[in-house]
Amino acid sequence: MRRRRNKTVQTYQAIFDRAAERHGGAAALEAKLAEAQPKSPAELATIPDDRWLAEMTRRIFQAGFNWSVIDNKWDGFEAAFEGFDVGRWAMASDDDLDRLARDTRIVRNPQKIRTVRENAVFLADLAKEHGSAGRFFADYLVTDQVGLLDIMKKRGSRLGGTSAQYFLWLIGKDAFILSRDVTAALIAAGVVDKPPTSAKALRAVQDAFNAWMSESGRPLKQISRTLALSIDA
Repeated sequence: MRRRRNKTVQTYQAIFDRAAERHGGAAALEAKLAEAQPKSPAELATIPDDRWLAEMTRRIFQAGFNWSVIDNKWDGFEAAFEGFDVGRWAMASDDDLDRLARDTRIVRNPQKIRTVRENAVFLADLAKEHGSAGRFFADYLVTDQVGLLDIMKKRGSRLGGTSAQYFLWLIGKDAFILSRDVTAALIAAGVVDKPPTSAKALRAVQDAFNAWMSESGRPLKQISRTLALSIDA
């Protein structure tokens, strides 16, 4: 089944050409793609564990919410969570979390507040296993993003769906995001026939991105951005 589908999947060049036609030509598109540059594994590995926890928390609180509200309150989050020290929050008490649920410096969502402790435990475990959380994320193969997302969903808290994808993208890991436009482009390209949610569909998406990386020599971020730009707004 997968081999038959892959025969009809559009090439990256065809998708690039369509995106260029919609956005002022190849040079203009290249300028947009230049902004989608991932950090190197070496750069990712140097990011302290507290920044991984902070970024996870930011994306979890933004999910289903107006992002600008969280952005505007972010200094308050940093202060309330004391810089997101992983050891501190992995050992946080219920009283700590209950106090934060009354803290006006942050968005007082008790369920999301509890993810800080749960994800601190997750990151602390990664640090024990790999030396640091950054080392784990830096070394994880970009050709198996769906595998990484599965680990985050199972071992982390509220790190499923696009929250995890935006987390990886915005912290600098090379990644794709299954946004509405990217999903529409994947359907148009013949990769899937509906938004991918099953393990089989997500593997088909990963296979397509891997093929486009091989064809184009571009990172996942630029391919994902090209797909989004190939769809009429």
